[in-house]
Amino acid sequence: MKTLQVIKIGGNVVDDPAALERFLYDFSEIKGAKILIHGGGVMATQMAERLGIKTYMHKGRRITDFETLKTVTMVYAGWINKSIVATLQSKGCNAIGLSGADCNIVPATRRSPTPIDFGYVGDVNPGKIGSEELSALLERGCCPVFCAITHDGKGSLLNTNADTMASVLAIAMTGKYNVRLIFCLEKEGVLRDRNDESSILPRITEQDFTKLLEEGIIEGGMIPKLENAFAAIRNGVSEVVIKHASNLNNQRGTTLVQ
Repeated sequence: MKTLQVIKIGGNVVDDPAALERFLYDFSEIKGAKILIHGGGVMATQMAERLGIKTYMHKGRRITDFETLKTVTMVYAGWINKSIVATLQSKGCNAIGLSGADCNIVPATRRSPTPIDFGYVGDVNPGKIGSEELSALLERGCCPVFCAITHDGKGSLLNTNADTMASVLAIAMTGKYNVRLIFCLEKEGVLRDRNDESSILPRITEQDFTKLLEEGIIEGGMIPKLENAFAAIRNGVSEVVIKHASNLNNQRGTTLVQ
């Protein structure tokens, strides 16, 4: 079975031109089938502020009203996605920029408003992913680059957590590939002390994750990242690693195991 690398890059790296350039060079050097999923929350928040739209978060997840939906779509599916594709093309990587609505690859269901109303936020079922369409692109040598915008099949776009997007895409492709999922961010991995990069935890289990949550060591945006990472492991993804974007092609980082 062929190997597929599903790689997610965080918004803090996307927002740093020098860091993003280095990462995309490293990404372009990866051989074989690969998919890139990018965030962009930092840039979306900055754009919303310029437009006078207030940003609301709940446990690391963005609450998306209609004006916010328009803003994140403009930022994620527009400027960020196409800039990444153009940069990858310049490095010899034949990338194609996609949202979940394209080819109906990532349909989603608008999240229930209870207990928290997240607005135009989509939840994705790995079983609904258009894996055949995605495989066809990969087999033609294309590198799909996804923003985290999905759709409900009724004409409405939805905002989906980029970590969730990466996890469900990885899970959906396990029937066709040996899938490796990598989350790249601006930290060395999962840290025991968020202010000390040397406190990296090289390996954590789901039991460790629960304990770290109780101790308050893991918080904010790292919570959904790890929830999605362990969901991927439980559903057939062979390996999940969280690492600094500059370490994409080396062994440094936190490996998650069952």
